[in-house]
Amino acid sequence: MFISMEGIDGAGKSTQVTLLKQELVNGGHRVVDSREPGGTEGAERIRSLLLEGESDRWSAETEILLFTAARNDHYERVIQPALQQGAIVICDRFADSTRVYQSRGKDDLKKRIDSLHSLFIGREPDLTVLIDIDPSLGWYRALARQNDETRFEKIGLDLQVKLRAEFLNLANKEPDRFEVVDGNRDTITIARDVYDRVFRKLMDRRQKEAYPTQSHCLS
Repeated sequence: MFISMEGIDGAGKSTQVTLLKQELVNGGHRVVDSREPGGTEGAERIRSLLLEGESDRWSAETEILLFTAARNDHYERVIQPALQQGAIVICDRFADSTRVYQSRGKDDLKKRIDSLHSLFIGREPDLTVLIDIDPSLGWYRALARQNDETRFEKIGLDLQVKLRAEFLNLANKEPDRFEVVDGNRDTITIARDVYDRVFRKLMDRRQKEAYPTQSHCLS
């Protein structure tokens, strides 16, 4: 099962990935966790190019190409092999983040992102957990981080508001894949909510595998 964790900056995705992995491992599952951009040596180098420096360092088109290159390497070397070996993969961001951040709300850029993703990766997560948080709170948390990866945060709060709306728009378009979780609560409450939703998804998949449809049995 392939799970992605999405949300605006400061939503607490990384923390929830760690807590979810712990719960799943405690339940006897083999779990591989990773992040984007990153996850491999090459992709981590691209991550530095993308997340450090001034907000106008790259054009939207260049960002799309860099993110796709990093994701393709990550998928080939980490995600796909882990899934083939029967692991649950949890990824801190995946293609939905590129659709939201790099499209800038423009339909032509969205089409380019989807075309490149279809051409090179061709796989969506089985479940995407969207941690939905108040943009002002997320922005405050993001700016409080003590690291150099603040390129997107420098664009400002107005962008955070637009990004949140874009994430929710994606979730509305694909309700079967997305689970929207209220991220304005305490960490443990959020973690329990996330785990409950993931557990239900796992049980649904097991039930479908154990009791295939009649047409499948007759085929």
